[in-house]
Amino acid sequence: MVPGLRLRQARERLGLTYRDVERASYELASRRGRPEFVLHISRLADIENHGVVPGLHKVYSLAAIYHLNPLELCRWYDVPLDEFFGDGSSLPAPKTHLVAPPTALHVPLRFDPAFDPRRTEFLSRMIERWGRFEGALADGNGHYRYGFIGMEDHRMEPLLRPGSLVLIDTSSTRIETGSWRTEFDRPLYFVDVRDGYRCGWFNQDGACLLMQPHPTSRCKPESWRTPDEAEVVGRVVGVVTRMGEADYTLSAEWPEEPEGSNRKAS
Repeated sequence: MVPGLRLRQARERLGLTYRDVERASYELASRRGRPEFVLHISRLADIENHGVVPGLHKVYSLAAIYHLNPLELCRWYDVPLDEFFGDGSSLPAPKTHLVAPPTALHVPLRFDPAFDPRRTEFLSRMIERWGRFEGALADGNGHYRYGFIGMEDHRMEPLLRPGSLVLIDTSSTRIETGSWRTEFDRPLYFVDVRDGYRCGWFNQDGACLLMQPHPTSRCKPESWRTPDEAEVVGRVVGVVTRMGEADYTLSAEWPEEPEGSNRKAS
């Protein structure tokens, strides 16, 4: 069914006329302080009958006035906003950066009765049914954000490979200085360094924040003054990475420090 027809049916189910919708859009535009939210009668007719695609503000007005989910409305026009996270993950960027969280997540709703969490299993076979729920419900306390390790960021390789996706707990911003048994136990932090981001091991000495790259990465340590030059976004509490799909190659010209780094430890 074409989007225009769906919108007309949605309007008629609510008992709204073109004039009603136009009047409501004027009220919405006044409330939001932007005339772009206004839906004139002529534009409504074009959207419903002549295949005209509404702009961003008009989509919002239609969703609000017709009580529709804006994500579903965009799907009518083949714009799957709720799938941007997956599409974005397949389009990597060279630099490490924060990532907008997914609007929905796939989660296991029912496991096979034979599933034993104590054993290593092929999880896909152990799940009888998958479900979807809003991403906001996964971090109801609002403390979690996502980060992407840039394809040119080798600072923590091989522990943290380029292209990895990390989950960040923004409620944990204090650099821990306790002891740890292995490099896997040492906490990782995601840090805003004003002209970019760093993710890895950090030490704090007063106002000096020092990043120690992985020893095998051949990258040099870096340091910043806090809070003027750097701010801890949070602690990394989860990592998703792909194995054996690197878009880079090792060579004798492996850089001692990734491009764009201009601060070194003194």
